[in-house]
Amino acid sequence: MKLFKRFYPQNHIESAYDIAYDELFRQGFRGIIFDIDNTLVEHGAPANEAAVKLFAALKQIGYQTLVLSNNKEPRVKSFAEAVGTKYIHRAGKPKILNYRKAMEVIGTVPETTIFVGDQLFTDIWGANIAGINSYLVDRIGKKEEIQIVIKRYLEKPVLYYYKKSKRKIL
Repeated sequence: MKLFKRFYPQNHIESAYDIAYDELFRQGFRGIIFDIDNTLVEHGAPANEAAVKLFAALKQIGYQTLVLSNNKEPRVKSFAEAVGTKYIHRAGKPKILNYRKAMEVIGTVPETTIFVGDQLFTDIWGANIAGINSYLVDRIGKKEEIQIVIKRYLEKPVLYYYKKSKRKIL
């Protein structure tokens, strides 16, 4: 459906840990903005070994990174410090303002930036509005706050039409 296209990610992959970051760097991408909860770790979980290793590898490749979250500062700051990256809390996603601020902080522009998140109506829609290459990842855990559970229910028809549109291309 045409109405849903604004929510479609440019890319869909199972996990943030499966993205070919080396290849994307060769293509000219220099900055990655991540959501945290259910994108990198389960909702509310601290940074784990996989997240720490991912950010270390991205830094070694040459990326600038930042976590952009609608969560409160204590949650976002502790995660960001554990993985060694910059952060913006209470981001107000999908509003474009903090996507732009994130790019300013990491020194990139939309054409050289990637956004990785697990929610269509906040993460992906905001990245799309900002002109950033978006990656939708499958959520890591089942535990979520009620407002997110409701959004997941509303995302189902959008995901159905997104997947249907991808089948037509293949």
